[in-house]
Amino acid sequence: MINIKTDSRKVKKGDIFVALDGINSNGSDYIEKAIANGASKVVAKQGNYAVETIVVDDTRAYLNEYLQANYNKYLAEMTIIGITGTNGKTTTAHIIYSVLNKLGIPCASIGSLGFFMDKKIESLANTSPEVTEIYDMLMRAYKNGYKTVVMEASSQGLSYQRLEGIQFDYTVFTNLTIDHLDYHKTMENYCHAKQELFKKIKNNGKAIINIDDEYAPYFVMKQNDNITYGYSDDAMFKVNNYKLENDHTIFTFIYQNKEYKITTKLLGSFNIYNVLASIAVLSNMLPIDRIIETIRIINNPSGRMEKINYKNNVIIVDYAHTPDAMLNIINTVKPFTKNNLYIVFGCTGDRDRKKRPIMFDLATTLAYHVIITIDDLHNEDANNIVKDMLSEQKNSNYEIILDRAKAIHKGIDLLDDNDTLLILGKGHEEVIIIKDEKIPFNDKDVTLKYLEQK
Repeated sequence: MINIKTDSRKVKKGDIFVALDGINSNGSDYIEKAIANGASKVVAKQGNYAVETIVVDDTRAYLNEYLQANYNKYLAEMTIIGITGTNGKTTTAHIIYSVLNKLGIPCASIGSLGFFMDKKIESLANTSPEVTEIYDMLMRAYKNGYKTVVMEASSQGLSYQRLEGIQFDYTVFTNLTIDHLDYHKTMENYCHAKQELFKKIKNNGKAIINIDDEYAPYFVMKQNDNITYGYSDDAMFKVNNYKLENDHTIFTFIYQNKEYKITTKLLGSFNIYNVLASIAVLSNMLPIDRIIETIRIINNPSGRMEKINYKNNVIIVDYAHTPDAMLNIINTVKPFTKNNLYIVFGCTGDRDRKKRPIMFDLATTLAYHVIITIDDLHNEDANNIVKDMLSEQKNSNYEIILDRAKAIHKGIDLLDDNDTLLILGKGHEEVIIIKDEKIPFNDKDVTLKYLEQK
């Protein structure tokens, strides 16, 4: 455990507490709580407290310098892999983590699903937690013999300098589609935030880039050793052809003039990108043939394309919460849906409003029937979110059930014969957030419990 903290609640006896200002908080407000919890030293912009007090102009700069001076000598011994992009981060990280561990290279993982070593160690509040938490997890991994770590890098985490001082052996860019514009305002700002990860590559590191994405040029930087993947003819890892089945995906790719065939349980053409990005990283560490053999047995990560069979119908729980992710999963399941496609989903409160009508239009255009419900509301009224979703309404094949459990139950009740139900938006998440309250809730658990009762 590292001995410097920015969260007063996590301070232990002897720790240093650094008072950082947040978006809606003043770090100095938590100094007394940190001292009460055992802080032996505080770092602040002003003041004189009961313990040793260091006054600095920039507490963030102090923190970053302290972390690098005390811990980067250990990080230099590690292989650190960073993955950024709108969609695909979690699945790509899951593949890399799984392959390495199965082939005898201990690998830890930090991201949306939590902190993992041989098993899940803890859940995380953010995809990219505060920098002290990331350093703490890296040091715990190091001390437990996990010298390789794969982590997701969110745009907001990069903007807030949560990855400051960390140098990466490999960075991956998956794609960039509309999301988080409530924070970034423009796609260009969003892109520039993610681009920061590619400025943190070690001298001998490599940048892995989805060359098919329109924003790829932003990530192909002259100073980096760039490796590209995709369907484009100039991709270094090039998809040659593929075949989608209802329980697996088969594709071939060409690398260094040799063709490889791969079968994966991960469904859909969009998952081909995730698999190929993983191979582009792993091929620097392991023989490609062994990687391919191992990927064949890897399952989807929690909350990503999780299938539940109900009679002769299929229910799929997925984290898709952007227009692009929604479109990808619909296009994946429609060819194998013999009868009707139903969707249950909502949009997150206090987040990007522009994508709400886009997602409503996609769902109602491509599905037989849609049930609109809530996602995390945060501090926004559910009715205002629905109003935004319906603001450009063209279709009428929907109903509104704001109770998410009841919405899921209704979606299941609609299933008849060879139908598919998509439950989208929350995936692996264990709570619904309403204001300051985190209410226990998991889509898969709600689904399975209701099926037991039927």
